[in-house]
Amino acid sequence: MGVTEDFDLGIDRIINEIKNRNARKVGLQFPEGLKRRSFSIASEIENKTGAEVQISANPCYGACDLDRQLLETMDLVFHFGHSTIREDDGGKVIYIEARSPVDLGEVVRKAIPLFEGIRIGLITTVQHVHKLEGIRRLLEEVGKEGVIAEGDSRIAYPGQVLGCNFSAAFSEDCDEYLYIGGGQFHPIGVALCSKKPVIIADPYLNEVRKVDTHAIMKKRYAAIGKAMNSKVVAIVVSTKTGQQRMELAKYLLRSAKKKGLQAYILTMDLVSPEQLLNFKVDVIVNTACPRIAIDDAGRYPAPMLTPPEFEIVLGEREELVFDEIRGE
Repeated sequence: MGVTEDFDLGIDRIINEIKNRNARKVGLQFPEGLKRRSFSIASEIENKTGAEVQISANPCYGACDLDRQLLETMDLVFHFGHSTIREDDGGKVIYIEARSPVDLGEVVRKAIPLFEGIRIGLITTVQHVHKLEGIRRLLEEVGKEGVIAEGDSRIAYPGQVLGCNFSAAFSEDCDEYLYIGGGQFHPIGVALCSKKPVIIADPYLNEVRKVDTHAIMKKRYAAIGKAMNSKVVAIVVSTKTGQQRMELAKYLLRSAKKKGLQAYILTMDLVSPEQLLNFKVDVIVNTACPRIAIDDAGRYPAPMLTPPEFEIVLGEREELVFDEIRGE
């Protein structure tokens, strides 16, 4: 999560929750972009409630990335910047959704001339979901139908997408999609999964652009090609509860062994190149957050594939699809 504006983090609500629950030990967990505000928030909590505050310094990339140590030792944990994905947290975690105050009207108007269809699926991250209804009304004024669809059980709000889940883009048929936000990963995922045009309206750069999947597809097929003659396979499972896909890993393990490969399941909390450096393998299959294999693949000591990509290597799948962690 990038920081280009001051998000409203609802400090009054945090203070009230602590007092109402009589919490004496409070944990705070922030994504990288909000850690710069952690000390001031902790100080305000201590001054107004008298509670002991601990701040997690561990990386935090999503709601699936709860600090389990804080969860076990604190009375209450505030997780900033993400919406809940309905994890089993014992009711001890309160999600503080950083809502962006950035005006989206100007950049969405820039995107309108790029639309070729009528039904436009509206998708964004939690920072902007509260403004999707306004965007839908804006599109209606120019003869377009904005569609804000429900996702599966991992998705908290209609129109919201995660780095691991694009289900809100597919529950209703659309001609194309408008992604509102910064970055490339989310809209590329929607484009690859839907096979429909996706236009990015980036309010931080104040620019619009069409998603081009050619470069990412070329890289992914190159990684698959390098893994075709692999003999030794590491199948990585994250112990983070929101990312743990052990059953999928066991299925891939059985499939690999049927093909005569040496395959092993490796478990770890944070999946990183350093954790895998001393394991001499020909290919790494990542069942944790799908972004790891896409964003950081070049940093790993062997080609890193997603589960669908590994299925292509095994001859069990022909078409390349984006990996997702789906809910019910």
